[in-house]
Amino acid sequence: MERLQKVLAEAGVASRRKSEELIASGRVEVNGQTVTALGVKVDPAKDVIKVDGKPISGQSKVYVLLHKPKGVITSVSDPGGRKVVTDFLHGIKERVFPVGRLDYDTEGLLILTNDGELANLLTHPKYHVPRTYHATIEGVPHGTVLDKLRSGVKLEDGMTAPAEVEYVDVDPENKRTVLSITIREGRNRQVRRMLEAVHFPVVRLKRVQYGPIELSGLARGKFRHLRADEVKLLRETALSTQNIQKGE
Repeated sequence: MERLQKVLAEAGVASRRKSEELIASGRVEVNGQTVTALGVKVDPAKDVIKVDGKPISGQSKVYVLLHKPKGVITSVSDPGGRKVVTDFLHGIKERVFPVGRLDYDTEGLLILTNDGELANLLTHPKYHVPRTYHATIEGVPHGTVLDKLRSGVKLEDGMTAPAEVEYVDVDPENKRTVLSITIREGRNRQVRRMLEAVHFPVVRLKRVQYGPIELSGLARGKFRHLRADEVKLLRETALSTQNIQKGE
């Protein structure tokens, strides 16, 4: 017997936390009965489980790396009819969902999967999986500004954790700089807000790495399947970062 939200996540319905929301909102049935309690345990081999009236299935696991373009919603649908990230996944029949999100104005590496357990490992705050961005900013900040970012800056929702910050490119003639910033938190628009806090607003933002997975070689709007060794490495990275936080 397993918890219902875990079964939903493993079936690719959604991440475990999203599955809990589905249950609490009364959208899940077990053997014809609506279930709203999160502690319910089921036997996925015997029980008939439905979400919005449709039975879940044991889908094969799919792991996709997409180079998300700017001006695209990180979602599987949009009531306003705007372009969403799944619009680029031509030929993928399985229902996949984004792992975390990239802002509308941010481009770069986005992982999509129907493996709810892996999605939870990568996005849950306790795992602290590193994500690296290239931020183009107006002006050329001194090293003291980078030191502030490295030690943490104060935002309206509290101090940020230390970040890894390096120069990627400096163009003094056009007064523009590209910084590499690696963070381990998942706050909303965090990199943009960090740079605004030190008075260097972002002109362009691109995520280039998620844990051990790099974006290199993938054109904007294109995707590829992650290899089995990459999926294994992602899982190991998430678990190892959790142990680092525990001091193990």
